[in-house]
Amino acid sequence: MGWVTDWSAQAACRTTDPDELFVQGAAQNRAKAVCTGCPVRTECLADALDNRVEFGVWGGMTERERRALLRRRPTVTSWRRLLETARVEYERGVGLLPADAEVNDNSALTADDREVYARLLAVG
Repeated sequence: MGWVTDWSAQAACRTTDPDELFVQGAAQNRAKAVCTGCPVRTECLADALDNRVEFGVWGGMTERERRALLRRRPTVTSWRRLLETARVEYERGVGLLPADAEVNDNSALTADDREVYARLLAVG
């Protein structure tokens, strides 16, 4: 699957009441469930991380989870590039893409990045 730049039009939450995505406590798990199976979850998460969105559930992660990720990887300058590369590498590894599928730039991709992406997929 290629990267979708106009991701919001394809988001699983596009018809969800926005108030349901900006919640606290246990309600966040219900909000995260909206992201399960969303075809553009990675794009949404990358956008939230790149723009340092402080509130709400984006791409299946709460603001607290995103803050922790940003603290853990302060040198990442483009979450879009990192997550796009991780997705291509993951899809290639599980046979969804041919082995010779192009990866934009995996030089900055660490084992931690791969783990983050695999965990993101496992959640939904």
